[in-house]
Amino acid sequence: MLESLRHIVQEVDTARSFKDALDTLVVSVKQTLNTDVCSVFLVDRDTRRFVFAATEGLNKEALGKVTLAHNEGLVGQVGLKSEPVNLEDATLHESFHFIPEIGEEPFHAFLGVPVIHHRRLLGVLVVQQTQSRRFDENEEAFMVTLSAQLAGLIANAEATGETSHLGEVEYDHLDAEFVGIPGAPGFVIGTAVVIHPAANLDRVPDKKTEDITQELLLFDKALESVRRDIKRVSTQLSASLPKEEVALFDAYLHMLDDNALGDEIRVVIRKSQWAQGAVREVIQEHIGKFEKMKDSYLRERAADVRELGQRILAYLQDLRRHKTYYPNDTILVGEEITPSMMADVPQGLLKGIVSLRGSGNSHVAILARAMDVPTVMGAIDIPLYSVENHIIIVDGHYGHVYANPSEGRKKHFQKLRQNEEGFSFELEALKDLPAVTSDGYRIRLWANVGFSGDLVRSLDRGAEGIGLFRTEVPFMTSERFPTEEEQRRIYHEHIRAFSPRPVTMRTLDIGGDKTLSYFPIVEDNPFLGWRGIRVTLDHPEIFIVQARAMIKANAGLKGDLRIMLPMVSKISEVEEGKELVERAYREVKEEGFDVAAPLVGVMIEVPAAVYQARQLAKITDFLAVGSNDLTQYMLAVDRNNPRVADLYQDLHPAVICALREVSKAAHVEGKGVGICGELAGTAIGAILLVGMGYDVLSMNATSLPRVKWVLRQVSLRRARLMLSKVLRMHDTESIVSYMQNELLEAGLERVVARHTST
Repeated sequence: MLESLRHIVQEVDTARSFKDALDTLVVSVKQTLNTDVCSVFLVDRDTRRFVFAATEGLNKEALGKVTLAHNEGLVGQVGLKSEPVNLEDATLHESFHFIPEIGEEPFHAFLGVPVIHHRRLLGVLVVQQTQSRRFDENEEAFMVTLSAQLAGLIANAEATGETSHLGEVEYDHLDAEFVGIPGAPGFVIGTAVVIHPAANLDRVPDKKTEDITQELLLFDKALESVRRDIKRVSTQLSASLPKEEVALFDAYLHMLDDNALGDEIRVVIRKSQWAQGAVREVIQEHIGKFEKMKDSYLRERAADVRELGQRILAYLQDLRRHKTYYPNDTILVGEEITPSMMADVPQGLLKGIVSLRGSGNSHVAILARAMDVPTVMGAIDIPLYSVENHIIIVDGHYGHVYANPSEGRKKHFQKLRQNEEGFSFELEALKDLPAVTSDGYRIRLWANVGFSGDLVRSLDRGAEGIGLFRTEVPFMTSERFPTEEEQRRIYHEHIRAFSPRPVTMRTLDIGGDKTLSYFPIVEDNPFLGWRGIRVTLDHPEIFIVQARAMIKANAGLKGDLRIMLPMVSKISEVEEGKELVERAYREVKEEGFDVAAPLVGVMIEVPAAVYQARQLAKITDFLAVGSNDLTQYMLAVDRNNPRVADLYQDLHPAVICALREVSKAAHVEGKGVGICGELAGTAIGAILLVGMGYDVLSMNATSLPRVKWVLRQVSLRRARLMLSKVLRMHDTESIVSYMQNELLEAGLERVVARHTST
């Protein structure tokens, strides 16, 4: 049965479309279990009813037409219980519901298993048999295992809009609501521009095209680019490879000939399939043929065909990306939005972001907050291609997306947006006022920056310094490592803009979710791997060049330069990093530059650093908590993974205790302590951090005026009192509820909804 399971999964994975995959599934399961019927019922996103979606053994004319309420019949019972229902004679069960349209009257034995993805019921997989009998344990286990495999397939089909074609009604619902994770606050109404996911044959949906000629031209360009690549590589390696290996490149070229794969793909395009879908259809068909061959050498050729398909697909993606039209009210929608996708949008046109992957604390969400672009992350239910060019509303406060909004919905959100803009206008009056509590305690509010545009936003909103300059951003937007002079110019621009205010530059922090195309880091677990200080200490030539550029950038200015080491987990890393900074300073002085020595501090981002905070404070000039990563590592939660996004809680009792310990450790050693994570930019977080004694709160510029407004209306005494009560609480929900009530009592209701970390 295990071999049958593998065969079914392989057949389903290589199906041309989602509908074909379901049809293949029900036929294969019926044959494997030797039953009379196998059917799939899918949950409709909008009506929450079960749709009769696929069958082998019942009336296929009823597919897409027959639906069941969420609690109707035995299918409904499977869904309600979220567990298998195995009956010897279904007709005797109290929930049995006879549906004459599908022709199930002769069948007695029934086994239904739920299909669940991320705790959400997607459908029910059913087998039935005329003979009265109870399906045995092995058959039930087989069905449960298969349903787990089916869950991912259905979730992906929903995301790409393929499930919308299974029913009679196409996707045209007014006010269709999808729930994700708050990424960046704000409301926006705009036009969805769908960014196609990275080249992946298994995730390309079917999509009809009205411009067949254009699709054929795009395909021919992509095909020619792949041919050119293969010829170039073949020429380069011909002298160093055996003849039989070089011949493989010729085989690749023959596969792409007009009388082979190339012509087959064109035939599919001429049937109104878009180029990407045609490539997927033909390539997967050939992969399936090779994988079924008995000869091991021929079976391995399936990987070659897949590689060719991936190459063609990648060029098609690139060609289409360059042809994307961005309207004035662009809302980027994609499976996984990246910083480079954001950068592709012409300045001033990006109004919102919706990403099917990622969480509220992923790198893209942080950048979106810095750019003041309303964002929803982890919106896995959105039918990606069905919303293309549609009007959608992004509610970044609560993580909701509305497609095809009604006029009433539009007016509601336009009013909310006007209220937001009115509040922002009021906050402008605070720009030049200090952040002082109502009883006179002074807090420094600094900005987190990465892009050049952040400078203007930060200064306009009254930032008193830069608490985190993400120096990896210039590296990520380049095609190679920037030279020392290129880096110096960028750093000088920031220091000059803020002079004489302090500027804190983090040394290159790559790894995890921040990658460089020209310096790939491939790891099974990148967040626990080679990242931050670990990379630059292993490559002192990168560290030294960057440190020299930072120090030179301060020449002739009165800026207070602070260099910060990321991802520190032991004392020796700090000692080695300090030595490299001191060496860079000596070299710059020897070259004749008149510069002051920079302050050197560390980021507290891992539990090991929390427990060594006092020792770290002794050997550095300052400490700064990176609460985003600290929360991730304290709670063992990948902050980019929407499956566990609800477990990422920056107000978790353990995180709050850790933050308090770091503050105490720094002050015992007489050193300043700041925080540059997203928690500092929330009303609740800012009050608790002030109560802990943090000297500097650094945040994205968008949050700064609101945080200042809050702190100027709360006393230090009350902040400490709130903290003392919070420290006695044992769960995040209690902390959030208590703090929100405190904010309401203090008359700060305008910022209560803006804390979206939990």
